[in-house]
Amino acid sequence: MSYVRQVSSMLSVRGLTVSFQIDGAWLSAVSDVSFELGAASSVGIVGESGCGKSVTALSLLRLLPTPPARIEKGTIELDGRDLLTLPEKEMRKVRGNEISMIFQEPMTSLNPVYTVGAQIIEAIRLHQKKSRSEARDHAIEMLRLVGIPSPDTNIDAYPHELSGGMRQRVMIAMALACEPKVLIADEPTTALDVTIQAQILELISGLQKKLGMSLLLITHDLGIVAEYTQRVIVMYAGHVVEDAPAKTLFHAPRHPYTQGLLASLPARATIGKARRTRLPTISGMVPDLRERTGGCSFHDRCPLAAPICNESIPELLAVPGQEETRVRCFRAEETGASSKNPLKVATKAAAVTP
Repeated sequence: MSYVRQVSSMLSVRGLTVSFQIDGAWLSAVSDVSFELGAASSVGIVGESGCGKSVTALSLLRLLPTPPARIEKGTIELDGRDLLTLPEKEMRKVRGNEISMIFQEPMTSLNPVYTVGAQIIEAIRLHQKKSRSEARDHAIEMLRLVGIPSPDTNIDAYPHELSGGMRQRVMIAMALACEPKVLIADEPTTALDVTIQAQILELISGLQKKLGMSLLLITHDLGIVAEYTQRVIVMYAGHVVEDAPAKTLFHAPRHPYTQGLLASLPARATIGKARRTRLPTISGMVPDLRERTGGCSFHDRCPLAAPICNESIPELLAVPGQEETRVRCFRAEETGASSKNPLKVATKAAAVTP
């Protein structure tokens, strides 16, 4: 589709296609991904494991190993500058300084043989002209900002001496140390218990608003994107299948896959109560990377599939009368009518209010 970059966009991704070499063949893991992240705004990318969320995130920072991966085509513009055209030396100046990332597993992201303070200080001195003592003072202030108790002491702690929640806070402090324009949070609460998850998400959201950053939140949890993002991108089998404002997506989803995801959520009225009926499910499985056909990847699981769905891939287009929503579906104009859509009634019953 023709995706026009918005003037206010901090991050603009257009036509991003990423392939991996598997058994001698190049297979697309991410295909024609396009989206915009506005200045000081928040966007969520949601989808099942293997849909291409993390590959997209790592591509933005050019952190995918080459080989076996390669970016086939597309542009990634940060504040108007295409990151894919930058020499690696220039790209190192961007990572951690203009665009930062919080990874899923803090224990594997932090170096176990260095103190957490040393690792934050290294990030600060790499991008900013500060002495070691100035960098240490800044690191202590960042640890205090993210809620680390006794930051003057814990700055000299090793990762294994801190709890999972504290390690994740250290990762956030490191990511924000240079006040980046864009923060990517890739499943930032995966290994944490529910109460710590809420604390970390509130912390990220609060700091994003306080520092005026743009936030790209990657998760498989629809409840998280409903609570913490303004816009939602739904991915399936490497494609963006729906891109809509959060409120619109949760109240009026248009792609059959999005509707199926929402229909499978417990209705708010039934949470905490015994349920006598089974939740709706999406039949079938996500297609293997090596088995994807030339048609819509969701066609064999879709209740609205037509012959054309198996023949060609639909474009990501705006829905008539709902221009802020873009859907990759040949039957998008029909999905808004409950009488024609077997998932619509169940989706409304299970809808989550952002």
